Amino acid sequence: MTSESTTFSHVKAGDTPFVSGGLRDFFLYRDLGIAEATGGKVIAHLVKANEAPEAGTGWHRHQADFHIVIMLKGWARFMYEDKDTLVEAGDCVHQRPGITHFLYDYSPDMEYLEIVGPADFGTLDVEGPCPVPAPKPW
Repeated sequence: MTSESTTFSHVKAGDTPFVSGGLRDFFLYRDLGIAEATGGKVIAHLVKANEAPEAGTGWHRHQADFHIVIMLKGWARFMYEDKDTLVEAGDCVHQRPGITHFLYDYSPDMEYLEIVGPADFGTLDVEGPCPVPAPKPW
């Protein structure tokens, strides 16, 4: 990525709202302008809980070259392959390309920063390797 293929971007807190219509209906998403600034090479958005967990995301994997989640508030429980993983505020997770995972529980105040390349990454539902615990009601 060169400076000629990207632009400067500065999105302030009030510039973009949290909206529905992202990958998951039970989350809200706030665009941070990075997909536009990088010509689609990377997307960065804030994701926050909007509804209590019921079924979670289901087992899936992303078609991406790079994917990190930085938990800003609250917590979320993921299954990464057969490993139960609690991700809490301040934690950073690098989801290696193609890792099978399932976000199955989260706190009402959960909010994370997600950075993925490319911006138009795909998501494939897949068969899971193991059972997933039930979420705890809010």
